[in-house]
Amino acid sequence: MSTPKMIRERLSPLSPERLEIEDESARHAGHEGAKGGGGHYRLIIVSSQFEGQSAIARHRLILDLLGEMMQKEIHAISIKAYTPSEKN
Repeated sequence: MSTPKMIRERLSPLSPERLEIEDESARHAGHEGAKGGGGHYRLIIVSSQFEGQSAIARHRLILDLLGEMMQKEIHAISIKAYTPSEKN
């Protein structure tokens, strides 16, 4: 299974209204961290489950759901997490 598919699966408990995952790994070719095999990703997620949570709490929730993927498949991830009322 591809890493973006795995990310989608892991984040499904958030019932995202919008979920965009961009693999930016090619832009980081030659980067020291890229040598370990983990990719670089950009994530935009909109979920009502973020209501009342700070940006830090939202990021922690996402990182907790991604779990061990952060040690293997993902070297770096940029996260933009919004509530439905905040979405662009």
